[in-house]
Amino acid sequence: MKKSFLLSLDFLGVSSATLCLIHCLVFPLLSFIPIGFSHNHWVDLTFASFGLYPVVKILKSSSHLFVKIILSISMSLIFYSIINTIVMHEHSILLYFGGIGMIAGHLLNYRFCRH
Repeated sequence: MKKSFLLSLDFLGVSSATLCLIHCLVFPLLSFIPIGFSHNHWVDLTFASFGLYPVVKILKSSSHLFVKIILSISMSLIFYSIINTIVMHEHSILLYFGGIGMIAGHLLNYRFCRH
């Protein structure tokens, strides 16, 4: 796989993970303000699904085990938290750790693939 394609996947991954993390941090605060917003957990699932594509591509192509472990654990935490929220209606702080891990994993992969 071309190195430029992998770098664009890292950019896409960092961008989507950052947007997702901002969404997950800001949206609960907006729900306290009585302006008609309600949190839809399917939006979270959509963010995670979009973020899954670059992760799978990087997992298949990256040779760095550390990056693969970080991205796999982070994606698992994100999906676990979203499914837990949909099924049990309980918010999990693991979602934030998954988002931070996704950003870190993509930045590390970008750093390793740049050379």
